Amino acid sequence: MNLSAHVRRHALRTPERTALVYRSEPVTYREFDDRLRAMAGFLEARGLGAGDVVAVLMKNSAAFLEIAYAVSHVGAIFLPINFRLAADEVAYIVGHAGAALLFVDEEFAGLAEGLSPGVVVLDEAAQRDTRSLTSDSVRTGATRRTPDDVFRLMYTSGTTDRPKGVVHVYGNFHWKCWDQVVELGLGAADRVLVAGPLHHVGAFDLPGVAALLVGGALVVLRDFDPDEALAAIEREAVTGAWLAPVMLGRLLAHEGRDRFDLSSLRWCIGGGERTPESRIREFSGLFPRARYIDAYGLTETCGGDTMMEPGRELEKIGSTGRALAHVEVSIRDASGAALPPGVEGEICLRGPKVTRGYWKDPERTAASFFGDWFRSGDVGRLDEEGFLYLTDRRKDMIISGGENIASSEVERVLYEIPQVAECAVIGLPDARWGERVVAVVVPRGGATLDLEQVRTHCRARLAAFKLPRALVLRDALPRNPSGKVLKRVLRDELAAQA
Repeated sequence: MNLSAHVRRHALRTPERTALVYRSEPVTYREFDDRLRAMAGFLEARGLGAGDVVAVLMKNSAAFLEIAYAVSHVGAIFLPINFRLAADEVAYIVGHAGAALLFVDEEFAGLAEGLSPGVVVLDEAAQRDTRSLTSDSVRTGATRRTPDDVFRLMYTSGTTDRPKGVVHVYGNFHWKCWDQVVELGLGAADRVLVAGPLHHVGAFDLPGVAALLVGGALVVLRDFDPDEALAAIEREAVTGAWLAPVMLGRLLAHEGRDRFDLSSLRWCIGGGERTPESRIREFSGLFPRARYIDAYGLTETCGGDTMMEPGRELEKIGSTGRALAHVEVSIRDASGAALPPGVEGEICLRGPKVTRGYWKDPERTAASFFGDWFRSGDVGRLDEEGFLYLTDRRKDMIISGGENIASSEVERVLYEIPQVAECAVIGLPDARWGERVVAVVVPRGGATLDLEQVRTHCRARLAAFKLPRALVLRDALPRNPSGKVLKRVLRDELAAQA
């Protein structure tokens, strides 16, 4: 099950085929295989092997992937950490995971000061090619791994308490990859754009390195920039991409978008928010040969649990598609009983790509399952054909006057207002109603908008108790690396201002 096995296979069969492109520099499968084996020797020389945790605090680079594959090669556990975290958050994750070694980009070295594990700092040369660190390393053979061995830890963020370490075993990862190979028709001719941060499942897993299993290539951007992303699609003939909603929005709004030849792109996976019809039509105008794929997934499942099927995007508008081959989706009530089609409840999942639980946290693990069904904490429904509709994230449900209000339902209506570029709906404490509905809106450039305009528009489309009682205009919405709006941050900020 070792990740390096398929790289070795392609290095033997098609050694000069491109595996990675970083900063416009191609890395062949032969070179990638050589680099990861040298890095594996570097790790073994430091006494690291099966079961040890090796962390990275890095932006996207060729080195990020070389280290990830080398960690697997020696049988260790890979721990990618969000480089946007504060030093105390990094320290907590490193300590809780029990990391034995931390690789850190030079620009983030300050976040690693005082940490107990060994620290290896990567300058720009090492980010391009880890052989600048490993020139004297002995190339080493792979350590045997099985489907039940731990491959990776990923710490979730966005909760009010400490993050949870999601455990991914090799079986989770490989079932995820092969489902996406089938669903997307991935092959050796595919070149997948990696525009989001690799420490997140969106970039690493959706489909991310699944392209390397079949001999394809990854086109890796260090940071997301709309001009650079469009140029890379044209220059590298990119065939597919995962783009968070905010990334796609920036591409669609980019003034110079029409000067690029984007005809190579045949699919783009979105997700994180239900995509309005106008966004799908805008996407088709920019990428004439590509389909936009709404999707639903979790860190706990390596992402990509449901995907929209080709040709049904507008027919099933608002849906995130049907479950992939080796994952089941069920809607359950608070007791864990299955609910029929059309009835809202908690989205639960099971299958070989679903995590076994959380690192060193049996209580949270037990609370996250109904038997063998993982509890997502999200609210949704299935239609008669099995298409999933994400109604709301449970923690974002607004309760006003005893009525449940799905914030996403209000957001859908707000997106119909021409002046609205982006929006988020949250609940804030209210002495009379318990919570009041607050619309946070990013207006389109130069547009004006007031609360009465918003309420007039919504009044014809929503029940009175769902109407926004306040309007807040912002230049941008806070988001996590996957593009999801951080409503907890908005709630905290606006509550403090009240």
